[in-house]
Amino acid sequence: MTTNVEATEAEIDHLRVRDLAPGLAQLALSLAAAVDNPGNVTAQSNAARELRTVLEGLRKLAPVAESKDWVDELGSKRDQKREGGLVRARRG
Repeated sequence: MTTNVEATEAEIDHLRVRDLAPGLAQLALSLAAAVDNPGNVTAQSNAARELRTVLEGLRKLAPVAESKDWVDELGSKRDQKREGGLVRARRG
């Protein structure tokens, strides 16, 4: 089973926000460690709530993913055909 610190670190790496907001990233890891620490249940609950809030803030700071969907792929194929002279203008 993975710990909250490991899961939080993986999410921070996935979001690529460690360099954008190093303080928030470190705070998230500290809060995750507090959630993992057995002891006061009330403190764990408070740390979990704050961790969720910090992670929401980090998600908002994350750069937009550059994934392409099928519409983007069709557009790039069309542009390649036009550059290669394979698509001619319609005659009116």
